[in-house]
This record gives sequence, structure tokens and C-alpha cells, in this order.
Amino acid sequence: MNPRLTVATAGRVLKQVRADRRTLGLLMVVPCVLIGLLAWIYAGTGVFDHIGAPLLGVFPFVVMFLVTSVTTLRERSSGTLERLLSTPLGKGDFLGGYALAFGALAVVQALVATGFAIWVCGLDVAGPLWLLVVVAVVDSVLGTATGLFVSAFARTEFQAVQFMPAFVLPQFLLCGLLVPRNGLPRALELVSDVLPLSYAVDAMRTLTGQVDAAGDVDVDVDVDGGRS
Repeated sequence: MNPRLTVATAGRVLKQVRADRRTLGLLMVVPCVLIGLLAWIYAGTGVFDHIGAPLLGVFPFVVMFLVTSVTTLRERSSGTLERLLSTPLGKGDFLGGYALAFGALAVVQALVATGFAIWVCGLDVAGPLWLLVVVAVVDSVLGTATGLFVSAFARTEFQAVQFMPAFVLPQFLLCGLLVPRNGLPRALELVSDVLPLSYAVDAMRTLTGQVDAAGDVDVDVDVDGGRS
């Protein structure tokens, strides 16, 4: 890999995203709208404080998965990738540039969504706020890594979207958001134990209920980040 080519690729991707208002809206606005909608639905019930933090990890994960996989496939289907690879740019530079660009977008997205949830929607978090941001960033980067992985197997943008039920929905159903993981049938609990989104939700819930949550969250983040 050539660091200069990798950074140049990341810069090109960021310029393309900046020029695409729909993608920017999907990245920055949609998670906030969904979080705000949930806060409105459960206003005055205390439910939002229970599920808001876990969803703060789920929503960015899903959005980054979609944007990363579709954007990467668009490069391939339009012939841009073939033209780029005919230059000194290598596959490692291409993937590294995309990972760097979308990783930076994931950080911004996590900061925006976390700030909106806390200061606009009034999400009550017992643990340190900086750790909440760290977990949200890891979840967004996890969505980016999953999107890049899926893009290697899809041939069209539509196929990339079709992979969502296979890669995202099982994690959503088994991550402990709908039913506590220890309440799942044993076989499903074992499957849940190997899904990275499960540890993201565990970390967010720990931050919601524990003031001194750093130790437990560090373990979940290490597992989550390692599997991304």
C-alpha cells in the first residue's frame, strides 16, 4: 500500500460524498430523525432512556452498512474501479482509502447522532458521555467494515441492498434489543454470542445504567472492534 495514494483515494471519496446531498442526508440526518421519532413516541414514559442508547449504536451501523456497500458497488458498476486500477493505484490503496474515508464519516455521524440524542432528545446516560461516543463510533466503523465486506460479494447495488437481511437483520433480532440475550433459546444465544452488534448493545445498556461502566464497556468494545 502507498500511503499517499490511500489518502488521495480517501479525499476523492469524501469529495464525492460531500457533493451528494442525499447521501449526506442519509448519513447525518436519518439517524437523528429516527432517534428523535423514538424519543417523541416514548415521551414521558422513560422507555427512551432504556432503548435510546442501544439504538444509538444500531442506527449508525445500519446506515453506514448501506452507504458503504452501495457506494463501493457504484464504483465497480460504473467502471470507475477498473479505470483507477489501471493507474498505479492498487487494490489495497483503494480499500484503504474507502475505509479511511468512511471511517472519518462514521466518526462525524456518531458525534452528530450522540449529541442530538443527549442534548436535543434528553437521553439520560449514567456512564461517561465520552465513552458513549466511543461506542457509537465503533458501531459506525463496524457498519463500514461490514459494508466493505459485503461489496466484495455483490455485483450490483441492488444485490448489496439484498444482503442487508442476511447480515443486518439477524444481528438486530439477536443482539438483545428485543429480547434479553439470556432469555433466547440456547442455540440462538450461542449465535448471538458471536455477533458483534450484540456487544455493542451490551455496551450501550451498561452505559445507560451504570455510573462506573468503563471496565465492562471496554470488554464489549474490544470484542466488537475485534470482530469488525
